[in-house]
Amino acid sequence: MKNDIVVQIPCLNEESTIGKVVEEFKKKLPGVKIIVYDNNSNDNSINLAKKSGAEVVVVKNRGKGNVVRRMFEDDINAKYFIMIDADDTYDITNIDANLKIMKNENFDMMVAKRVHYDSSAYRKGHIFGNYLFSKFVNIIFGNDITDIFSGFRIFSKRFIKTFPQNSSEFEIEAELTIHALEQKNRVGEFECIYKARPLGSLSKLNTYKDGLKILKLILILIKDEKPLLFFSIFSFLFLFLSLFIGIPIIHEFYLTGLVDRLPSAILSGLLMVISFLFFFGGLILDVIKKIRYENKRINFLLYKD
Repeated sequence: MKNDIVVQIPCLNEESTIGKVVEEFKKKLPGVKIIVYDNNSNDNSINLAKKSGAEVVVVKNRGKGNVVRRMFEDDINAKYFIMIDADDTYDITNIDANLKIMKNENFDMMVAKRVHYDSSAYRKGHIFGNYLFSKFVNIIFGNDITDIFSGFRIFSKRFIKTFPQNSSEFEIEAELTIHALEQKNRVGEFECIYKARPLGSLSKLNTYKDGLKILKLILILIKDEKPLLFFSIFSFLFLFLSLFIGIPIIHEFYLTGLVDRLPSAILSGLLMVISFLFFFGGLILDVIKKIRYENKRINFLLYKD
């Protein structure tokens, strides 16, 4: 089975950890192909990765999403693709067992559910953000994956070759998760101990800046994948405003036969028109979305290595 596996490691300035990550995989999965996709590091990451026995591919466009795009584009002869961060925070002790489950259950993607015992491993802001975003995604798309930002995943080849990627930075994990849930792919989770970063290793994730990018991506994906829900929210908002302004005017007209607040009456009518436009726009886009969904699903099912 090990001949069917490739380990792909996105890396940016991780000279303090990249060698250890590669060496641990060589011990746990001897003989597997290990490729470090370096995102144009300006430290000694590339040399240390090569020294540890990994192949190195340089991706000059900064951003984890750009690295993952290159990883998925490369023509590699393997059935299973392991993606893991280069910061040595994920425990791979059970990787053999996880790969067996992946094969036996015929999963398309398995995600490491992070379990931490060290308070320094997982910042409180990241814990809260992960919980909040995960709950939000689970409500909209389903609850098969509880750790939507995990950087340790196992993919089938047909999943990565039919994944229509849009994101370029740290929001890539959220996009992978939502795509799998929306397409109803076979997905699974496995628990993984999440360790603190070693000394000298610094996180590239900005809690607020990248959090806003992730929120923007999730909203865009909701618009694209659940257009009727997305536009119905705006439709009901404008409907409520129209009725809030218009009902007193209608009541006044019923009692007096006069419309004293003509501008408000016109505004109420325009808001009602906008409400209907949003709703029927959502209906039309929902039909288009179903066609897109069917095309993506057919491409996925027809994929042959």
